[in-house]
Amino acid sequence: MAKHTPGFLAIVNDAKTRIQECSVRDVKHWLDAAESFHLIDVREESEWSRGHLPCSEHLGKGIIERDVEARYPDKSAKLVLYCGGGYRSALAADNLQKMGYTNVISMDGGFSGWKDAGFELAKD
Repeated sequence: MAKHTPGFLAIVNDAKTRIQECSVRDVKHWLDAAESFHLIDVREESEWSRGHLPCSEHLGKGIIERDVEARYPDKSAKLVLYCGGGYRSALAADNLQKMGYTNVISMDGGFSGWKDAGFELAKD
């Protein structure tokens, strides 16, 4: 896992005071139970192409604020965001809440946690 700088960790920790988080196992349970939610991978396109969570959609952190309203106009829809480890998704979740989304959750542990748990991966 990448070594993060103090400034980056400070803004992530600040965002985490305002957002809701869930675990990798929570997301696995929701998928297995066929719960209704949007699973959004906010990583870079190159990361997505190497593998992602099943049933996830790609909307990278670089464009999510620009494109989210067109893709998910219902601001009460359940949006579960993940990245590599749960840092970028926390920042994105914070921004989506500022845009009026009311049911945004960041998956703590991210893709790395999902992979480490031995859960299924997808490639397109």
